[in-house]
Formats: sequence, structure tokens, C-alpha cells
Amino acid sequence: MTSQPTGTAAASSLVSGRVSASQGRVAVRGISARGFHGVFAHERSDGQDFVVDVVLEIDLGPAADSDDLADTVDYGGVAAAVVADIEGEPLNLIEALASRIADTCLRFERVTSAEVTVHKPQAPMPVRVSDVAVTLVRCRPDSPDHVRDGEI
Repeated sequence: MTSQPTGTAAASSLVSGRVSASQGRVAVRGISARGFHGVFAHERSDGQDFVVDVVLEIDLGPAADSDDLADTVDYGGVAAAVVADIEGEPLNLIEALASRIADTCLRFERVTSAEVTVHKPQAPMPVRVSDVAVTLVRCRPDSPDHVRDGEI
């Protein structure tokens, strides 16, 4: 009979499909900036506020042991990079913006996967809504969580 993971390891295995005692997540929520994304002319000319939440999977063990910023992801740097993506070249869809931001997050060395939610609270809609959002999850290609086309 094999032993089952418990506690944090069990939670990690549920989230990522594998067990790692130090695997964890860093969340940065509510990153806000003005962007000019959208399909309508007024969105491109007037712009609007976008709000982004990122949840980054990393190995927290080295930072937990060393208490050194060099052993984790600099979430201030992540937030600044996300703002640069929001303020960058306009895109038609928030799905494309989420993809751009996920790629940026994966450029941080210790990040193995990124969950990105882009909120567009002022999205032009035919009815009143409080928010429109998309969420995209992307893994580093060399990550054990990454599934290549045709593999399941």
C-alpha cells in the first residue's frame, strides 16, 4: 500500500497533478493600468482601465529556507512588467492580452506556470455588467505540467 500525500503536499498535488513539498503559488492581484485594447474605435482612441490578477507557480522552498529575494520571483518586477504589457501595443481581444502577459510572466526564471486573469470592467456591453474577464493558464514548455500537442 502506498502512502498518500497530506497537508501542503496533498494540496499541491491537487492543483498541479504532482507532489512537491515546496511547490507553491505567488499571487499578485489587482494590477491596474490604462490600455487601448479593443475592437471599437473609441476603445483605441479613449482607452480604458484594465485590471490583471496573476498567480504564479514556483518552487518556494529555496526562498523559504534562505529568506532571500534572489531565491524567489520578484513580484514587484512582475507587476511592473504586467503594467508595461497593459500599456503596450494595442490588441483587439483581452484573450490576446492575457496571452501576452502569461508569456511575460514565464520569462521570470523561477516561474513554472502562470494563471492570468484580465478584467475589462468598462467593456462595451449591450447590458449592464460589473466586469468582463478572461483567464488563461500557461506552463513553461520545459515544465512537467506542460502538455504538448497530441499528448494526454
